[in-house]
Amino acid sequence: MKWIKFTLDTTTEAVDFISLMLSELGIEGIEIEDNVGLTDEEKKQMFVDILPITEVDDKTAKVNFYVDPTTDVESLLLKIRQGLNDISEFVSIGRGTIDISETEDKDWMNNWKKFFKPFRIDDTIVIKPTWENLTDSKPDDLIIEIDPGISFGTGSHETTKLCIIGIKKYIKPGDYILDAGSGSGILSIVANKLGAGHVLGIDIDPVATKSAIENAGVNNINSKEWKLQDQEELPSTPITFATGNILEDDKVRSRIGKEKYDLVVANILADVIIPLSDVIGENMKKGAIFICSGIIDTKEEEVKASLEKNNFTILEVNRMGDWVSFISKK
Repeated sequence: MKWIKFTLDTTTEAVDFISLMLSELGIEGIEIEDNVGLTDEEKKQMFVDILPITEVDDKTAKVNFYVDPTTDVESLLLKIRQGLNDISEFVSIGRGTIDISETEDKDWMNNWKKFFKPFRIDDTIVIKPTWENLTDSKPDDLIIEIDPGISFGTGSHETTKLCIIGIKKYIKPGDYILDAGSGSGILSIVANKLGAGHVLGIDIDPVATKSAIENAGVNNINSKEWKLQDQEELPSTPITFATGNILEDDKVRSRIGKEKYDLVVANILADVIIPLSDVIGENMKKGAIFICSGIIDTKEEEVKASLEKNNFTILEVNRMGDWVSFISKK
């Protein structure tokens, strides 16, 4: 389906007012582009591979929104411009210009896929998007198929590669693995393929949980969602995915098991790993391995100090580009 796309140039201080005005006109699902930095609370919600990097905040913003092609564009523009005039009486709307173009569903839903191609983690592990054909493979390759959707975690980013290399080196057959911030499920799937006895992937985002279960199925792995609030015991599937906050919820940490895991992997952000290292030890067996990544190099010393403070012995510090991964032992 084709859509009419509007792009409104404005200011960050006017965005909320414009959003309300558009909502009152019946426009839903707007998209905001700006360089406003993330708050601490927002960072806590970002169990992702890539730390967002923005330009210097120049207080400008773009508001994108889409309407059905049958819409009376001239009438809508008159209402929007009147709304902008009203807003401009008490806040700066900046340029206030509106560009109009035509687009299709597939433009924003699928265009990113052309940049995600099969690639190697090392000599034997290959990550392949579900929609691509693999033309260069070896008989002993371990091929992981993934469709990250909106839950991130394609495996192509350095932080994910560092985790996978660490898992491959330290996992033992039959290990119980905890994937903290499981996202698309790629690390859980890799751990299963490398011989884990059971993997629990947990994420704060229920959409990520759904995506991870689908990706496990694509790789012919039986997985199930575990509703932590129910009385059901941990499912016996090779991989289990759950939605919950292990960082801030003591009940969740108790529910998933104390002193239970042989290896914990967390591919998140330094600002989450630091407080996580305060509490995750209670879920790990003595001598268990903690692999953490997603750490920008400017945060390396803070993470190192936190791990050591919480009785982790650092075994390795690995780097790719600007990213750092710690492998430590409880």
